[in-house]
Amino acid sequence: MGLRLLLIAAIMAGAAAPVAAVAGPIERACLKADRKAASRPLCNCVQQVADLTLDGSDQRLAATFFKDPHRAQEIRQSDRISHEAFWKRYKQFGANAESYCRALRS
Repeated sequence: MGLRLLLIAAIMAGAAAPVAAVAGPIERACLKADRKAASRPLCNCVQQVADLTLDGSDQRLAATFFKDPHRAQEIRQSDRISHEAFWKRYKQFGANAESYCRALRS
């Protein structure tokens, strides 16, 4: 099964499952950012994609970008190998989230 089908299946399974009381770091940061396009369903969808594509450490780092967008630029331009590897994973996460959560954007 390709990544796309796996993500769709996992997100759909999550939609049918009981809603967890605790939001992940991406969802919390998304909701706190108070951006016009942010909504609970959209932020939850993005968190679900993050749960499938990023480990906890990556999620915590990515969540900091909501409060401090310049931090993303610093990580992207960093010469550290770990930042370069993170940025590749983060870009893939962003593309996946854009694709799978598109219908929830306001």
